[in-house]
Amino acid sequence: MSEVTMHSFCLDTSKLAVIGLGYVGLPLAVEFGKHRPVVGFDININRISALKAGHDSTLEVDDDELASAANLSFSNAPEDIANCNVYIVTVPTPIDTHKRPDLTPLIMASETIGKVLKRGDIVIYESTVYPGATEEDCVPVLEAVSGLRFNEDFFAGYSPERINPGDKAHRLTTITKVTSGSTPEVAEFVNGLYASIVTAGTHKAPSIRVAEAAKVIENTQRDLNIALINELAVIFNRMGIDTEAVLEAAGTKWNFLPFRPGLVGGHCIGVDPYYLTHKAEAIGYHPQIILAGRRLNDGMGAYVAAQLVKALLKKRIHVQGARVLMMGLTFKENCPDLRNTRVINVITELQDYGIEVDVFDPWVDVAEAEYEYGITPISQPDANAYDGIVLAVAHQEFSEMGMAGMRSLGRKDHVLYDLKYVLPVDQSDLRL
Repeated sequence: MSEVTMHSFCLDTSKLAVIGLGYVGLPLAVEFGKHRPVVGFDININRISALKAGHDSTLEVDDDELASAANLSFSNAPEDIANCNVYIVTVPTPIDTHKRPDLTPLIMASETIGKVLKRGDIVIYESTVYPGATEEDCVPVLEAVSGLRFNEDFFAGYSPERINPGDKAHRLTTITKVTSGSTPEVAEFVNGLYASIVTAGTHKAPSIRVAEAAKVIENTQRDLNIALINELAVIFNRMGIDTEAVLEAAGTKWNFLPFRPGLVGGHCIGVDPYYLTHKAEAIGYHPQIILAGRRLNDGMGAYVAAQLVKALLKKRIHVQGARVLMMGLTFKENCPDLRNTRVINVITELQDYGIEVDVFDPWVDVAEAEYEYGITPISQPDANAYDGIVLAVAHQEFSEMGMAGMRSLGRKDHVLYDLKYVLPVDQSDLRL
């Protein structure tokens, strides 16, 4: 290794830039900022302004913890990351309308870094990608923009994010971190860097491609397990058997996995499998099981809407023009995250039936809901106003309402559909 490279791979002289300050990037920047100089970079000037004012709108980091990161600064100006020597990329990796990987944020972040990249620098990616994306898609951008040569002038690493939004028990420092690097020396440096903040320990993968693959299959596995339970729920509903009762009985066996049916959205489970299937098809293999699970989970919104419509008809409630209250819009409970929420599928299906849908979610930022989905959540639902009530997200506020609170929102004849098993089986009209 060259002298400049050896000098660069030193934890004591590392100055970090975290590119992308969302649910993944901010907790990482804060944790590193407690121990070493870090510049948190984001192109969203409003996000930067709020963080400089000491508040995180995602609620992943509270104000006190944000203030505790004494070595952390924020900027949306690329020149402010020019003197860093380790760049960690934590931008989103969504899918497009055709369910194909959209690497645009990743490529743009790589272009930004390429403009300030120097000899001896390391670029670490955390965004979920398919195996090979770091070295095949990102590194060429870094080389083209910087004019530097990969693994001679600069180096790369991959350490997949494992953030679980809204989870206050499993945090960045308490979840084992997978690490990797483009050379053995870089892999050792990347591993040591994360080991300095992750108390749960690290797992050094033998290559970047292995680390990328490990990440993408984590959520693919969960997606398939939920798809199985969703299909079982459809079957049991047709048989008149309560799915939750079946799962509780089966769960008494020590090795039965505790999954529950539901709408599969969010930034990971509903997206990551498409990254893997895209790469598989690119190399000539058409996945069958993975795509079957995706199709089933993607169809659950339409299934839920159809079940509600049937229940309304059974009560002789006129469907067209009926009012339905959707309780919850976020993709999971007790979290403001709207990314890829599949509640929207239920809403649009119901609207196609001519049903008027009000959305109530105390966790949601109204402006974000309007921007992302064209929906304006109501501030408070009316009493005795709804023909149907769908408990779509198990927010604590909804659980505390209980059956009486939820029923008070419905008209004399209404349908209460509990998607999340919040209420006992005899207190709702429908369960998934």
